[in-house]
Amino acid sequence: MAAQPHLRPRPGSIPTSPGVYRFRDSNGRVIYVGKAKNLRARLSSYFQDFAALHPRTQTMVSTAADVDWTVVGTEVEALQLEYSWIKEYDPRFNVKYRDDKSYPYLAVTMNEEVPRVQVMRGAKRKGVRYFGPYGHAWAIRETVDLLLRVFPVRTCSAGVFRSARNAGRPCLLGYIDKCSAPCVGRIDADEHRRLAEDFCSFMAGDTSRFLRTLEQRMREAAAEQEYERAARVRDDIQALRTALEKQAVVLGDSTDCDVIALAEDQLEAAAQVFYVRGGRIRGQRGWVVDKVEDVGTGELVERFLAQTYGGEGGGPGAEPGG
Repeated sequence: MAAQPHLRPRPGSIPTSPGVYRFRDSNGRVIYVGKAKNLRARLSSYFQDFAALHPRTQTMVSTAADVDWTVVGTEVEALQLEYSWIKEYDPRFNVKYRDDKSYPYLAVTMNEEVPRVQVMRGAKRKGVRYFGPYGHAWAIRETVDLLLRVFPVRTCSAGVFRSARNAGRPCLLGYIDKCSAPCVGRIDADEHRRLAEDFCSFMAGDTSRFLRTLEQRMREAAAEQEYERAARVRDDIQALRTALEKQAVVLGDSTDCDVIALAEDQLEAAAQVFYVRGGRIRGQRGWVVDKVEDVGTGELVERFLAQTYGGEGGGPGAEPGG
């Protein structure tokens, strides 16, 4: 396997400035995008000693039929242009992190007149509050079941909601007080929206406020000798605390951060992100990548950060929760 002779640019024709270059195949498709602080030095490395190239790089160069470049002012501009072109062309030989599975999110459809709490996967929708991602859908359902005691937000589908509204009778959750039954007017749409906003606030980490409010209600009920009401509020407090216990505490209470780990071998790399909010792990997600080019650990991390936090990976775009 040999390099394409016509790919080699004329001596001295490549500038020594920072820039971004593109390799194309015989059909004109961009197959690789790269950046360089010195375009001449970087591109020359592909043609000086073909046998010394990494096998994957040899394959890329042998597949290519043309190469062009664009000069930019700084290395930062080169990084930005490279990222934009990778998103635009999706080159087959560039490192691209992909989700290692489809992660479920806890979603609150604040874009609806009567918001709904549900499990969602796939593309995110405008106006929906997302929390997670979670490792398993059952973990979301366990958390929601606990929180519905205190925040009885609608969880039913549109069809069930319409049927209950037409029949004038709530579903089972409405009868057992795990839904505030907006379908039959037990509370109005504005009250239900405030309830959904409180649910989102709790999931986003504003937990102490709700616990303090419930503890005050429990003390007031006990002082008024309404012991059954005090017992119900006590159980509500325990439900919230149980939901919180499901979130591992790893750092100080005021710590908000994303903890990233990377592992790799000669063929693949894997990245894991743990979303820490208020010192608790509120979500986790993983990506894997095939090493179709010869890159070091530093560049793998750089690509991961650019694709994930730049919007392509879809990682921390959601609010971590659970």
